[in-house]
Amino acid sequence: MADLLKGKRGLIMGVANERSIAWGIAKACASEGAELAFTYQGEAFGKRLAPLAERVGSDTMVDVDVTNPAQMDEAFATLKDKWGTLDFVVHAIAYSDKNELTGRFRDTSVENFKNSMHISCYSFIDVAKRAAELMPNGGSLITLTYGGSNRVTPNYNVMGVAKAALESSVRYLANDLGPQGIRVNAVSPGPMKTLAGAAIGGARRTYRFAEENAPLRSNATLEAVGATAVYLNSDGGAYTTGEIIRVDGGFHTIGMPQVENL
Repeated sequence: MADLLKGKRGLIMGVANERSIAWGIAKACASEGAELAFTYQGEAFGKRLAPLAERVGSDTMVDVDVTNPAQMDEAFATLKDKWGTLDFVVHAIAYSDKNELTGRFRDTSVENFKNSMHISCYSFIDVAKRAAELMPNGGSLITLTYGGSNRVTPNYNVMGVAKAALESSVRYLANDLGPQGIRVNAVSPGPMKTLAGAAIGGARRTYRFAEENAPLRSNATLEAVGATAVYLNSDGGAYTTGEIIRVDGGFHTIGMPQVENL
């Protein structure tokens, strides 16, 4: 332990299981001395989260549906009562009907479009507004995005549009909250073997293609993404804001497959 986050308190939102990117970040932050609280949605996810939270010494778990203002109020009231202030939030929440994560983007339904945008983008804005009230001394807000936000990725569909909106929101929130000393950034891993990633059509082939063609010939690990979040939440990230930080083995730089894969 290097204690880079010693004395800091953070909220982790969106841990689904031990393969979640949010869990990789939680482990990394805890290993650097951070005290953590968690949110989850529904009893099933709560049961999965409980032993993980215990592993990092957390006794604070709050059931939150981010589309429910009353539950959001309750979650942040709980943190205010427990800690008074907050140093960082990791927002790892996104959703789309998996039936619309195959086929053509043009077939997106209006209902799923609105729901995907609300959960995957607006919820971060809502979280930022509430968290900022608990950050009188500044802080860090991190969300997760993906390269399908600015380059067409088969089957990513409406999530690509939602992530593009999320990335734009990062920049606007960074400008809004900068005078309060609050940094706002997004981490953009490449394809990863997570529960959320598995819902996207052709996920295995996408993962394999990125791995074979990235300059490092590897996709990111949970440990690498976690270490990036530690940097952003630490004093070392004090002057990094409004950024989309890619942790994808360099895949985003490639315009064509490697020669051996043409």
